[in-house]
Amino acid sequence: MIDDDEVNNFVCESIIRNENFAEDVFSFQGAEEALEFLKSSVEPSGEKFPDLIFLDINMPGMDGWNFIEEYRKLPEHATQKCSLFMLSSAVDRKDIQCARSHKEVKEFFSKPLSPEILEFIKEEFLVRVE
Repeated sequence: MIDDDEVNNFVCESIIRNENFAEDVFSFQGAEEALEFLKSSVEPSGEKFPDLIFLDINMPGMDGWNFIEEYRKLPEHATQKCSLFMLSSAVDRKDIQCARSHKEVKEFFSKPLSPEILEFIKEEFLVRVE
C-alpha cells in the first residue's frame, strides 16, 4: 500500500488480511519511502520484490505519477512479476485514463478497497498455480 492516508492504509491492510489475500502487507505513507523499500528488495532473483502494489495518485511530495516514473527505472527482472494497481479517491476521468495508459498499471480502482476488488484481482490478474 502506498497512500498518504494512514486510516486508509489500516483499513486496506485489514481487508487484505481478513480475505487472506497476501502473506505480508507493507504500507507506506510516502512514495519516496516505498521506492527505497522497493530498491532494497531488488535482488538477482527478484523474489523479495512485492507481487502487488496499490498506489494512490494524490500524495504530498512525490505523487503516484512521479512514483511510476521512478518505478520504471527499477530492474525489469523485479518489476515484471509485480502487478501495480491505482487505488485512488480521484474520480477525474483524465486521471483514470492516464492511469490506464501507463503500461505498468494493471487497473484503476476507486477507493475504498473491498473484498470484491480483491476477488476481481485474483480472477483477472494473478497467476494461477495448478
